[in-house]
Amino acid sequence: MTAHDRLAIHETINRYWFNYDEGHLEVLESMLTEDAHTTSRTELGNHPHEQFIASDCHGRDAVMAWKKDHRKHSPYPLRHHAANVHVVAERGDEVDVESYLFVTQIVDRRPSTLSSGIVHWTLVRTPEGYRVREQHTVLDSIESAPFHEVEFVADRQKAW
Repeated sequence: MTAHDRLAIHETINRYWFNYDEGHLEVLESMLTEDAHTTSRTELGNHPHEQFIASDCHGRDAVMAWKKDHRKHSPYPLRHHAANVHVVAERGDEVDVESYLFVTQIVDRRPSTLSSGIVHWTLVRTPEGYRVREQHTVLDSIESAPFHEVEFVADRQKAW
């Protein structure tokens, strides 16, 4: 078993977001495994736009149906920025990766924050490169407070 290629992992995540933002959804589809599972939500699940944000899709076709509809109704330009990308576990050809997400749009001709959050990825190494098997996004929507006052933080990553 060979070690996972950290640069290729970062490139896969960045390529994923770039193609999503630019509407190259055929590229996005080619980056998913057949059994892909994706979810999205806010940390408490009660955001005023939760119905637009929330998803739980199993299989490439279901994932792409949701991604196409979601992208169609999202702004352009839209920029998803993956930050602090790091490997948290490796299992054979699979690798679990965590990253922050920072999303911007343009308002009054200037970049404007739209959202932020945490993304958990499971990528699988294939002869064609890494593919997304799982992507679980938890968007931030609560007001920031002292860390010790935010009760669910310790369990946040275990929610998927």
